[in-house]
Amino acid sequence: MNQEKEALNLHRVLNGKIETKVKKTIETKEELALVYTPGVAFPCLEIEKNKELSYEYTWKKNAVAIITDGSAVLGLGNIGPDASLPVMEGKAAIFKQFANIDAIPIPLDTQDTQEIIRTIQIIAPSFAGINLEDISAPRCIEIEKALEDSLDIPVFHDDQHGTAIVVLAGLINALKVVKKNKEHINLVVSGTGAAGSAIIKLLYEYGIKNILAFNKDGIIKENSSEAMDLLEYTNKDKLDITLTEAMVKADVFVGVSAGNLLTQTMVKSMNENAIVFALANPVPEISYDDAKIAGASVVATGRSDKPNQINNALVFPGLFRGLL
Repeated sequence: MNQEKEALNLHRVLNGKIETKVKKTIETKEELALVYTPGVAFPCLEIEKNKELSYEYTWKKNAVAIITDGSAVLGLGNIGPDASLPVMEGKAAIFKQFANIDAIPIPLDTQDTQEIIRTIQIIAPSFAGINLEDISAPRCIEIEKALEDSLDIPVFHDDQHGTAIVVLAGLINALKVVKKNKEHINLVVSGTGAAGSAIIKLLYEYGIKNILAFNKDGIIKENSSEAMDLLEYTNKDKLDITLTEAMVKADVFVGVSAGNLLTQTMVKSMNENAIVFALANPVPEISYDDAKIAGASVVATGRSDKPNQINNALVFPGLFRGLL
């Protein structure tokens, strides 16, 4: 059975990947009276006096909402809330498996920024944290900022910060392998959306200063059509070159853009002991095998079927466990 058939069969047989369960069985009238009325009134009244007690009397302290509008799902694009649900269920399963966190997938049937913000504000009392997922840029940045300013619980956009954290972790290790210093490397980033912008800013703060960034319109430079805020972090020499030209003598490539964007010739033009992180999903900018054949020393993709997977799934369970 190939991977597509196996995946479809798994999801069909299971009817999804998550379910709820009760912590206390209800087998007698006495147990029902404690779990529901009249017993449930007592914690309600305590929480009314002090809402912080909801963390003690309810599931809230271990609950996270996974919220998307389906506008930027994996590498599949704007597929909508219904089609995004298998991905959100998968994230919920990973939350539970690796951090024992109860995460609830909530795809929203709107892509209006203000509606999304208000909806999350309204449902926030049920949760100890908000995990924004697969919301397209730049709307995702505005949504996250508004929620951070208005809510008293952690708000985390995984496509931005989860991806940036795991890329930094992978790059720290890769630079050790190739024995290069962060201060001296040339970095090329393809993709300046939610993930690319966060990666650039975090790597810059880490100490990588020579960064060139590209999107579908070309290099980020003065008067770029978008991502103007990245000029503070990239293209300090105000170059106007192509991605192919930028790859010449580059030490590191990080791709969070589109599949099959990078050629073996481009990888061969990089400096010796090159690092290639081709993270577009499900099809990377260049395949793991092609990048290795072209001479890259360290190659990573976002796929779990190749070595060196770089995926935000390695970040968000532990990070939220710490936050909670």
